[in-house]
Amino acid sequence: MSQRHSRARCSFGFGTGPRERHTVSVELTLLRRHGNMAHRLFEGMKHAAAYQKYRVSPSQMLIQKVMDFLDKKKGKPFDLAVDVGCGSGQGTVLLAPHFSHVFGTDVSPAQLDLAKTYGSAPNISYRQSSAEEMPFSDGSVDLVTAMTAAHWFDVPRFLLEADRLLKPRGCLALLSYTLDMQLQYGDEGCCLRLSEVCEEFYAALHPYRDACLGPCTVALYRQIYDSVPYTEKEWNDYLYVVKLPLGGYMGMVESFSSYQALLKKDPEEAKRLSQDIIDKLLAVMGFSSVETEVVVGVKYFYVLACKP
Repeated sequence: MSQRHSRARCSFGFGTGPRERHTVSVELTLLRRHGNMAHRLFEGMKHAAAYQKYRVSPSQMLIQKVMDFLDKKKGKPFDLAVDVGCGSGQGTVLLAPHFSHVFGTDVSPAQLDLAKTYGSAPNISYRQSSAEEMPFSDGSVDLVTAMTAAHWFDVPRFLLEADRLLKPRGCLALLSYTLDMQLQYGDEGCCLRLSEVCEEFYAALHPYRDACLGPCTVALYRQIYDSVPYTEKEWNDYLYVVKLPLGGYMGMVESFSSYQALLKKDPEEAKRLSQDIIDKLLAVMGFSSVETEVVVGVKYFYVLACKP
């Protein structure tokens, strides 16, 4: 099968449990990519650079859902947003068109250096700060966000700090995604075989998952959702579908903390595992280049809440 004429015919699924509100959204985007927080990760320059290069940013549509919630609950003007645990600013920069000013905060100087290069805009500033103690005045912030970051925070202290910062009717948005991303390429049989290889990859990394995350990211965020003290809150799901080179997918998984833990413990085993997975994926697809594009389903979930 030629790459030019290959088409993904299988569909993505999104397993969900009971929830107060449930929304599943799907978007196809073409991408080409070559504190005293409770847990301090992603601080080395090499890891920070991999994070910036390979991590998928939230889509404009997902950010718009956050803004629609803020507009519905509080309304304009939108003066100040604070993106906590901003990393290299991939999500921070998406907030800039909606606010007079946006601050991104992170404990990692390496991440912030990259943010100032790749996540800059005239109305964005970056500060080194923990999620639990931020340098902003009481009741001064319209929106507090944490994008794939809240699972590293001391959550009770962070929620108290977010409550201190938010204006009346200000909003909190916590976004993240599951690590079991699905690949599409070719027909349904090919997709199923790709899924089996991906599951093998994720299973090999699971023993290196940080203990603070527990066995399931969704369950952890369910606990965070339950801990948010506001009565006006929502849980939503969002299936973000992106097209990436196979090498981009591999780079994204290799930027995860579990892979980085394996890499630190046994570099040769980490490299062997990556090459083995690449070889198996390419064999299923019938190609030899990691530049071959695949469709990746990223299962986002997000918590939205409004301060009284």
